[in-house]
Amino acid sequence: MLSDFARYPLTFGPTPIEKLSRLSDHLGGGVEVFAKREDCNSGLALGGNKLRKLEYIVPDAIASGADTLVSIGGVQSNHTRLVAAVAAKIGMKCHLIQEAWVPHEDAVYDRVGNIMLSRIMGAQVNLVDDGFDIGIRESWLNALEAVRAAGGVPYAIPAGASVHKFGGLGYAAFADEVRAQERDLGFAFDYIVTCTVTGSTHGGMIAGFAADGRQRRVIGVDASFTPGRTRAQVLDIAGKTSALIGGPAIVEDDVVIVEDYAYPAYGVPSPETLEAIRLAARLEGMVTDPVYEGKSMQGLIDLAGKGYFPAGSRILYVHLGGAPALNGYSYTFRNG
Repeated sequence: MLSDFARYPLTFGPTPIEKLSRLSDHLGGGVEVFAKREDCNSGLALGGNKLRKLEYIVPDAIASGADTLVSIGGVQSNHTRLVAAVAAKIGMKCHLIQEAWVPHEDAVYDRVGNIMLSRIMGAQVNLVDDGFDIGIRESWLNALEAVRAAGGVPYAIPAGASVHKFGGLGYAAFADEVRAQERDLGFAFDYIVTCTVTGSTHGGMIAGFAADGRQRRVIGVDASFTPGRTRAQVLDIAGKTSALIGGPAIVEDDVVIVEDYAYPAYGVPSPETLEAIRLAARLEGMVTDPVYEGKSMQGLIDLAGKGYFPAGSRILYVHLGGAPALNGYSYTFRNG
């Protein structure tokens, strides 16, 4: 059970669910779209989904006697921003590896947005030229060793907090939170749409929603452009998380990933992604980003248009945060 695991509160509490009425109407009115606003979940460095995961990881970090959180992500990683925020909040140092995961050229890409916030919060930021990979990275292992060599005590947090032993717990708990909100709303959502890359947000949801048999109604929109690796990692995390919380066995068919929207590369928005970002902003005032939420919003819009969701479906779009990364794409949006 989730109550068996220590949790360090980093969020405000349950995140709001809002109906996206104008977007629903734009899609023809055949489905109702709601947003779960994980981007509004905390006062820590603009919030986002990684904080749910870190709530279950921080107690282990404190108990370990560590003095430095060590993590990794791309140059505009939301995850590393929030690791830096958490380190500041709990009084630890922070060492971040920022790899060149995104083949994106912008004059200020490595000086604005997420990476700027990490620097402001005091993290040691090391830029590395290695390309995208959701696996364990040599640069991160080297950073852990560098902290030890300098006399520090590192605590290892992998990319996205995903392959950490407790990485899926936050989004397993998310399912309980949604169920409580559904009771207040008087209906259950037919589908939950989320972005998926390193896997623990999606995997945790699968484990959590398996409790009421809805794990296959969690639709992961791939943004990794390496869907085979992401699928395998989601399955592994979901299975291990379900076992931790005493849930059912997770099988391959429980992992539903739509692979059609990650092109042309991780972190590089297609024209269709850019149009989805503009549409959500202009219809709902809801800001999504080119790396994650823009691609899951593109997927939601396109799938609804193709009739993927039966008429009358209520869809919960999970907004995971990530808007600070927009600063790194300023030239792309120079005219709006």
